[in-house]
Amino acid sequence: MKVGIVVFPGSNCDHDAWYAVSGNLHHCAEFIWHDSTSLGAVDAVILPGGFSYGDYLRCGAIAKFSPVMRAITEFAREGGLVAGICNGFQVLTEAGLLPGALVRNASLKFICKTVPLAVVTTNSPFTHQAAKGQTLRIPVAHGEGCYIADEKTLDELEAEDRVLFRYLENCNGSMRDIAGIVNKERNVMGMMPHPERAADPLLGGTDGLTILNSLIHAQVAVSKS
Repeated sequence: MKVGIVVFPGSNCDHDAWYAVSGNLHHCAEFIWHDSTSLGAVDAVILPGGFSYGDYLRCGAIAKFSPVMRAITEFAREGGLVAGICNGFQVLTEAGLLPGALVRNASLKFICKTVPLAVVTTNSPFTHQAAKGQTLRIPVAHGEGCYIADEKTLDELEAEDRVLFRYLENCNGSMRDIAGIVNKERNVMGMMPHPERAADPLLGGTDGLTILNSLIHAQVAVSKS
């Protein structure tokens, strides 16, 4: 199993994601630079957190034009697993791979703390190793993590079982307490909390491994089929 970790100028959680995959889960992880036109022979892709291109214009607005995003879009269209975490979620919405947008927190303050999440569905490659209704304690670190979408989109997400996580304590004002979603094809995930920061006992918790392990085992199962 090989996971590609995308590196944009301004990414700062790329090494966290790399270590979670390689050091905690003992699978191969490699960095993919933003100007790469190919993903190489990876089985899944993680767009990590950070401040891609300094968050100029809007978070993720410039990153969506990176050459690597064309490769990621094609990879996703072919069924490849893509996980966007924090800034990665913002990039995926800007690129149109996920619906909605991430805007300034309702408090207008940067939030950095561990929050409880509820697993809404296990019907995804990113949550199938969790239990429905399970509470996961995962850190957040963002200033623009408030998820918004029009009512039609929100209703579709609910009806199609595409809301993966909800905040049990809504820290940023996200509509319907949404903390993570999946696309219609269920192979592209975006979430604001950082599972890679809850993947080692030394970091204070390992609840993030539930999400990362789901990703790994889902791809391993596909590879064996």
